[in-house]
Amino acid sequence: MINDKGIYIKNIYYMLSYAFQVLKQTNYESVAAEEFNKIEDLFAAILAKGIAKQLKQGLYREYVVNHDTLSVMKGKVDLQETIRLQIKRKQMISCEYDELSENNLFNQILKTTMHYLIMSKGVDQEHKIALTKLFLFFDGVDLLSPSSILWNRLHYHKNSKNYEMLLNICYLVMDGMLQTTEAGEYKMSSFSDEHMAKLFEKFILEYYRCERKDLSDARAAKIKWNLDSDSSKSMISFLPEMQSDIFLRKDEKVLIIDAKYYGKTMQYRNDKKTLHSSNLYQIFTYVKNQDKENTGNVSGMLVYAKTQENYIPTEGYQVKIGGNQIGAITLDLNKDFEDIKKQLDDIAIHFLG
Repeated sequence: MINDKGIYIKNIYYMLSYAFQVLKQTNYESVAAEEFNKIEDLFAAILAKGIAKQLKQGLYREYVVNHDTLSVMKGKVDLQETIRLQIKRKQMISCEYDELSENNLFNQILKTTMHYLIMSKGVDQEHKIALTKLFLFFDGVDLLSPSSILWNRLHYHKNSKNYEMLLNICYLVMDGMLQTTEAGEYKMSSFSDEHMAKLFEKFILEYYRCERKDLSDARAAKIKWNLDSDSSKSMISFLPEMQSDIFLRKDEKVLIIDAKYYGKTMQYRNDKKTLHSSNLYQIFTYVKNQDKENTGNVSGMLVYAKTQENYIPTEGYQVKIGGNQIGAITLDLNKDFEDIKKQLDDIAIHFLG
């Protein structure tokens, strides 16, 4: 099925599988074989499989601070509160102690996401039943208000690494789809362009990392400004960072890719259709600053996700500017995924060999 942005939902799954390699494991094979009518149904299916696997391994636990009134001392004594209890002739001790608990941010986000997916009209009944069964195992875990989730507080280490993909899916649901209604309630909406753009960018990078083992370098690299030796140090500090989306290197050749996901690929000025000027200026700046010796071995490519526009560079445009190749092309995410892979392979072959 196709979502409201003209993209095969199955292709979104394939993109996720490159962005998060764990989805290529055997327990997700049944998800890859399914057909989905709504993207939230896809996310529900992935979470149902992933959370079921996590429950078998055990939910992540971390130390949380508890405050309690006990008959025997545990942890540290809250002296002020204990004295207050004694004045009231209560023979109890107010204590503060650490305890391993499943009621932590990681599991709270999982439970909250399941809650909203279960209520969503876009989730198939089969996946709602699967999530409802898993929901029972989170009885001691609190639900969160979606707007209160501090995503930047999520840091993964050895014991919580398994949660990274699951919580990224939760983020796509909770931050990318869940919208507040006028009545202050929540409902599922379209998958946001902002989150789709991040997924599109990460997919392309991870595709080249996975499929092109001949590349000596594949990363999101910072490009250094090609500054003259007499440049003012005070001015240098004000220069913006040049952060590329995808930086590929093979031998002496470099290809810098900027991945773009817009509602409209082309801009219109005086009835003329052109590429977004800011995109072209940006990729050209990256290329010329990377190619300090003017070798011509550095190329730049703008890769757009195909939109509903009729006129777009599907075959690819390429020009040589100042000795460097600069190109633009669109990936049609509404095609068979093998066609998308071939197009990405052709880009790398053309510029890097």
